[in-house]
Amino acid sequence: MPSITEHLSFHAASLGLRSRRNEILASNIANAATPHFKARDISFEEEMLKQEKIGPLHTSNNRHYALASINTGEETLYRQPINPSLDGNTVEMAVEQIEFSENVMRYQTSLEFLNRKIAGLMSAIKGE
Repeated sequence: MPSITEHLSFHAASLGLRSRRNEILASNIANAATPHFKARDISFEEEMLKQEKIGPLHTSNNRHYALASINTGEETLYRQPINPSLDGNTVEMAVEQIEFSENVMRYQTSLEFLNRKIAGLMSAIKGE
């Protein structure tokens, strides 16, 4: 039987990652007028896949090494601009605002899922 931590861990990790992405996107927006600032982002899907445990790798040859990759934390990527600016800044306000709004909406959705899971657990504990 899974523990409560295992039951809630996906949504908790999702909230943490969404929060970190909000910080990065807000930094991009705040630096929209900074010369040579490079807009950054993280890939939510790839970072969530890193949260899953990696098991032992199987090798097809005895000379291969059975090593699993180590999660070194989130990988911040640089956004490629659609319309590059003359001062080297890659922040495009329309793109950043859309990404920020979408991320906030998804954060709220993850929070609602987590709240409902907790409410379900509380109902089970109370015997309702």
